[in-house]
Amino acid sequence: MSTEHIDVRYIADLARIELSDEECSTFQGQLEAILGYVETLKDVDVEGIEPTAHASPVFDRLRQDASRPGLNQADLLRNAPDSALGQIRVPKVVDPS
Repeated sequence: MSTEHIDVRYIADLARIELSDEECSTFQGQLEAILGYVETLKDVDVEGIEPTAHASPVFDRLRQDASRPGLNQADLLRNAPDSALGQIRVPKVVDPS
């Protein structure tokens, strides 16, 4: 990829961001500097280096999927704000019309 001219004003319009002429000028220079730096990364010799998704090793941090006891009904209903007939009562949310 070559460092083609990227129109900051056009990108700002796509993002629906209003920029002043001064901001466009500032961001244009910054964007070209960033793209220039990215171009220098193409020169890095990566022969023999395997691609990675993370800079440091990431190990599985999930716990084992094992069943464990949950709340019994009495404890569940004791924590509910309202209950009746062994069930949790909730406000009506469906409009019948």
